[in-house]
Amino acid sequence: MKKQSATIFDQQVLDQEEQLIEEALERGEFESVGNLEETKQMLADAARRYKMLNASKPITIRVNQLDLIKIKSKAKAKNMPYQTLLGSLIRDFADGDYTFKI
Repeated sequence: MKKQSATIFDQQVLDQEEQLIEEALERGEFESVGNLEETKQMLADAARRYKMLNASKPITIRVNQLDLIKIKSKAKAKNMPYQTLLGSLIRDFADGDYTFKI
């Protein structure tokens, strides 16, 4: 059986980010981490927390009937579900894009 060449990746086409990483590796710009398993666990935990924070959570609220009709009408005009519109408004408000009027 013929042994596979060590140049199996020579014909791979890298995107721009991958090419930059490869060049940095060749220049020796990366350092080895002391405890690889601990670092991998830290990154896995961070990814899990990030995913959890970005997950949707169902909520129940009471809305005036007339307000709901208006919201549904605006959502229909934008060709989107009204729940998506409400979620977008909540996200914008949470990000500080809307101010609260009293």
